[in-house]
Amino acid sequence: MIIKSLELADFRNYETLNISFDEGTNILYGDNAQGKTNILEAIYVSSTTKSHKGSKDKEIINFNKEEAHIRTCLLKEAVEYRVDMHLRKSKSKGIAIDGQKIKKAAELLGLLNVVFFSPEDLSIIKNGPAERRRFADMELCQLDSFYLYNLNHYNKIINQRNKLLKDMYFNPSLKETLSIWDSQLISFGSKIIERRGLFTKQLCEIIYDIHSKLSGGKENLVIKYEPDVEIEDFERKMKENQEKDIHTKITSTGPHRDDFSFIVNDIDIRKFGSQGQQRTAALSLKLSEIELVKKMTKDTPVLLLDDVLSELDSNRQNYLLNSIGDIQTIITCTGLDEFVNNRFKINKIFNVIGGNVEVMSETTV
Repeated sequence: MIIKSLELADFRNYETLNISFDEGTNILYGDNAQGKTNILEAIYVSSTTKSHKGSKDKEIINFNKEEAHIRTCLLKEAVEYRVDMHLRKSKSKGIAIDGQKIKKAAELLGLLNVVFFSPEDLSIIKNGPAERRRFADMELCQLDSFYLYNLNHYNKIINQRNKLLKDMYFNPSLKETLSIWDSQLISFGSKIIERRGLFTKQLCEIIYDIHSKLSGGKENLVIKYEPDVEIEDFERKMKENQEKDIHTKITSTGPHRDDFSFIVNDIDIRKFGSQGQQRTAALSLKLSEIELVKKMTKDTPVLLLDDVLSELDSNRQNYLLNSIGDIQTIITCTGLDEFVNNRFKINKIFNVIGGNVEVMSETTV
C-alpha cells in the first residue's frame, strides 16, 4: 500500500497543494501551526471519510470558502486508484473512486488503510474509556465493513432512544414504543460486543511480544475487553434499567459504555501505572495495530506519525523507527535532529511553511 500523491484545494490552510510521496520515509518538517498535520488529516479523511480530530466537514474547509477538494492517488497490489473527495459546508461530502461516484462512504473503507499516531495517543491508556472505544472503532471500521454497518446503526438507535426518553417526559404514552428500540439496540449492540471481543483477542496475540521487547523483557502486557454488559445478559439488563433510563433520560446499558484494560505484570496501568508504563503500552498498541492490519489485509498500511517522536525517549524512538522500515511512513516534526542522530534513512524531506510545501532533499541523513 503506497500513497503516490495528494492534491488539496481549500482544505484547512491550503488553497492549493500538489505533493508526491516516496514509497519509503517522508518527512514533513517546519514550525508549529504551519500546516503539517493538515496534510496527514487529509490523508486520513481519504481513508476513513472522517477527520482523526473528530472535526466536521465544515470545520476543515478553508474559512473563506464553501467547499474543498481532496484527491489521493494510491498504489495497492500493483493497481493504481484515485480517490476524490468533495467537501461542502452545507451538504454531505461527495466521494468518487477512479471517477465513479459511490453512494455510501462505507464503500471506500478498506481501500486505503492507514495507522495514525499522534502525541494524544500516548495518553490513551490514562484517559477516559471513550478514548479507548474510539481507538477500537477507528481501526475496526477500516478493517470490517460489517462492524461499521452495525456501529452506525447502533449509534443512530442510541440517539433515537435517548430522544424518545426525553420526549416521554411530555408524552408518557410513548413508553409503549420503547421496546421496539430496545430490541434493535440489543441486536446491533450484541454484534459490536462480539467483534470487539475478537479484536481484543487478535491484538493480544500480537502485543505481548512487542511490549516485552520494548520493555527489555521486564514487562508482560495483556489487553482485556470490559464490556458494559455480556450478550446473554443484554436483554435482562435493558429491562432492569428501563425505569432508571426514563428517569435520567439517557440509555445506561450497552457497548457505548465499554472499556478496555491494560494489565502489566498483573497491575492495571490505567490506575496504577507510571507515565512511562502508560506511554510504552500506548506505543505497543500502535505497533500492534500496524501488525494487525498487515495480518488481516495481507498488505501494509500507510503510517502517519504526527510529531510523536519528540514525545518519546531515545530508546522508544529507536524501536519505533526500526519497526517501520517496510512500510510507507509520513512523519511530521519540527526538526530533523532525531533522524540525524540515529542515522535513520529518509527518502524525501519537505519543508512546510504557512501552507506552502517545498521538497528539500531525497537522501539518507
